[in-house]
Amino acid sequence: MKSFLRVHQVSLHVDRFLQKYCPDMFSLGLRIFISWQFLKSAVAKLGDWTATIELFRDEYQVPFLSPEFAAFAGTAGELIFSVLLIVGVFARLSAVGLLLVNIMAVVSYPILWNLDCPAALNDHFYWGILLCVNIVFGAGRISIDYWLAKLFKS
Repeated sequence: MKSFLRVHQVSLHVDRFLQKYCPDMFSLGLRIFISWQFLKSAVAKLGDWTATIELFRDEYQVPFLSPEFAAFAGTAGELIFSVLLIVGVFARLSAVGLLLVNIMAVVSYPILWNLDCPAALNDHFYWGILLCVNIVFGAGRISIDYWLAKLFKS
């Protein structure tokens, strides 16, 4: 019984440590991971802008927008919101922006709905869930939002 209580005491110390330090590190890691997915896409689009325009003209079917404007808006959203989310400035708003980009990608790219390739669609669902976690829980203490809130509070 004594050894059980000792193990339980150690477990409580580990719990306190994790509760104090891990949520913020987890939040930062999550922000970096999800932003990286969108940054890679934006960099690829910028790498060959002509091909990007053609992609939006031929394959993506963005409703109500010209292919040129859709390409510009999508790429700008991926770049700007990703960088803001990583550093934690307007983190919730940036996560909402990336969520909208993600939703638009799913809506406008019919190949994602191909039942022969569910992994691509699943990626977008996972990214959406991770972005919702950022929206609900915020950026945490390792963010510029946190430090600005602290600065203006005092």
